[in-house]
Amino acid sequence: MGIPAAFYIKNYMQVEFYLKTLTLEDVPNHGTIHFVCNSWVYNSKLYKTPRIFFANKTYLPSETPSPLVKYREEELHNLRGDGTGERKEHERIYDYDVYNDLGNPDHGENFVRPVIGGSSTLPYPRRGRTGRYPTLKDPKSEKPATEVYVPRDENFGHLKSSDFLTYGIKSLSQCVLPAFESAFDLNFTPNEFDSFQDVRDLFEGGIKLPLDVISTISPLPVIKELFRTDGEQVLKFPEPHIIQVSKSAWMTDEEFAREMLAGVNPCMIRGLKEFPPKSNLDPTIYGDQTSKITADVMELDGCTIEEALASGRLFILDYHDTFMPYLRRINETSAKAYATRTILFLKENGTLKPVAIELSLPHPDGDNSGVVSQVILPANEGVESTIWLLAKAYVVVNDSCYHQLMSHWLNTHAVIEPFIIATHRQLSVLHPIHKLLTPHFRDTMNINALARQSLINADGIIEKTFLPSKYGVEMSSAVYKNWVFPDQALPNDLIKRNMAVKDSSSPYGLRLLIEDYPYAVDGLEIWETIKTWVQDYVSLYYATDDDIKIDSELQHWWKEVVEEGHGDLKDKPWWPKLQTLEELVEVCTIIIWTASALHAAVNFGQYPYGGFILNRPTLSRRLLPEQGTSQYEEMVKSPQKAYLRTITPKLQTLIDLSVIEILSRHASDEVYLGERENPHWTSDSKALQAFQKFANKLAEIEAKLAKKNNDPSLSHRFGPVQLPYTLLHPTSEEGLTFRGIPNSISI
Repeated sequence: MGIPAAFYIKNYMQVEFYLKTLTLEDVPNHGTIHFVCNSWVYNSKLYKTPRIFFANKTYLPSETPSPLVKYREEELHNLRGDGTGERKEHERIYDYDVYNDLGNPDHGENFVRPVIGGSSTLPYPRRGRTGRYPTLKDPKSEKPATEVYVPRDENFGHLKSSDFLTYGIKSLSQCVLPAFESAFDLNFTPNEFDSFQDVRDLFEGGIKLPLDVISTISPLPVIKELFRTDGEQVLKFPEPHIIQVSKSAWMTDEEFAREMLAGVNPCMIRGLKEFPPKSNLDPTIYGDQTSKITADVMELDGCTIEEALASGRLFILDYHDTFMPYLRRINETSAKAYATRTILFLKENGTLKPVAIELSLPHPDGDNSGVVSQVILPANEGVESTIWLLAKAYVVVNDSCYHQLMSHWLNTHAVIEPFIIATHRQLSVLHPIHKLLTPHFRDTMNINALARQSLINADGIIEKTFLPSKYGVEMSSAVYKNWVFPDQALPNDLIKRNMAVKDSSSPYGLRLLIEDYPYAVDGLEIWETIKTWVQDYVSLYYATDDDIKIDSELQHWWKEVVEEGHGDLKDKPWWPKLQTLEELVEVCTIIIWTASALHAAVNFGQYPYGGFILNRPTLSRRLLPEQGTSQYEEMVKSPQKAYLRTITPKLQTLIDLSVIEILSRHASDEVYLGERENPHWTSDSKALQAFQKFANKLAEIEAKLAKKNNDPSLSHRFGPVQLPYTLLHPTSEEGLTFRGIPNSISI
């Protein structure tokens, strides 16, 4: 070709090394050539062919210089592997498998979990294949391993500070949590909180632990970084943002409602179009599941139910259908919970207020007999106010579980992994779409593998601390049945949830039904900016729709995403056909949005909101007390104790806080939206100009969003707790900041 376009490299050492870049300077008639490598190179005897790296040029398959074609195809062939054998640490092979490694049947009945994915009854996105041996008791389940394989370049070793956070989770599950459990087994610390002040003491005075527990965990870097150990025996957590200004504002109805719009799970509230709310559960199996809430009990500020519906002022947070099919089994464990529906009304001043909560249980006569429901109404004093506070807690327990397993794990982490695998298998590093998407995939397979090992596995951290326990991932599979790829676009999602209507006179062609909806307002700014960048970039390489159709790598990529990566839903009619520029732009925008902004919105508020367990309990242990019982008497005499005996107990609180604090932190070397790790990611000057335009626009948005938070008329942006909504501000410092949109799901 006259100038170097690729190079082979062989490592003759016994140890691997990490090759970041190669730069050739003063190349005759050319100048400098950049090779961005970012790859581990092992001893050459471990490879069938020498490792190859390409210069930072961009070529569509049909435009690849003929001497490079063979090498381009060979490298993709190497990355695909042959689908057999157990993967080894040094390999870079990307392949698909089902979630058959969450349980461990060889450890006994309590560790048996169903295979998730690969069937119509339990569908799921695919994970990266490891090829481990099956368990002895179940040939369909894969043996757990101390180190889970991910393609070598998805696992950076200890080069990055984000590894510190990732391995922090591992040290928590292997060292810290057993140490906590031993402290409780010894009865060194009471198993229960006795007052709300006891909970606040986690941040104010700290919790006393035995000396041997402190000495076990204090040398761990994760403990030094995340908790403050004052003196010899006290462990102190950082104070969550939710109580930094007011210690009690979390209890207000206004804050309860506001967090549905600006909290850690702001994508579940829906506009209510019919009353009473109906269920989509099969009536031949579950009987009549229609809501028992009646119009006459709700305080609608003088409106009739018909007027409120017609003017778009009624909203619902509805977890009824998600929980009801599992509730009988959940309530046979130590957990005791309801399936909840919460009705909210939009007041004249633009703020939301809850007007009724429905708590439902399966009918004692069997599923097809319907439900037993009670409707709880707002109250400010007496035992009724405690009942109302408990009703809100049952709602939040539903919301916390849905958030952790569906909004967070399923809808970002799990659904993105098939796109990562397909991109590396089918799109060459020379392909423009590979260069566009891969920054948004950094570390995701690594954190997902860790989640399968320590978080969502049998008896893992999520099962220990969240309501559904061993049914959690199975429940997320039921939610995945209704996952629709085009609806992951924010505008489509808002319309589908009746939170917005199309309106050409409004910004971005959408009119929000709640104008002060911080997640949606800020999210639309970010969505539109990502989409404009994708359009600008894609148009540099594809002039017409025909260019999309004849791109063999692109078509193979999309076919594999649909038929393999999301194969359980492959026959759904809603999949884009990827035959037009418009479809390609929308597909890439959805992928980038999901991996960056959507994940940021549902992840980095976990500790700021949920670090105070009273505000976001993760499980409930008893149902509402009935009159005439000792529990009812306790609720009358000691409302705080009754609340604390209902929600997450102390040990599970410590476990939950330890984990969500890590998950809510930014690493020191985080790469944010509008940034690239290497300025030479492409040699294309037009692409670099378009990217700079994208970065500049994000900086403008950040300044604009900061101004909105200073507008006193937008009370949903800060609420009674005085916590400004900053989760979709693009940049952040290191640590627990309640802001920042990283490029990828790296924690």
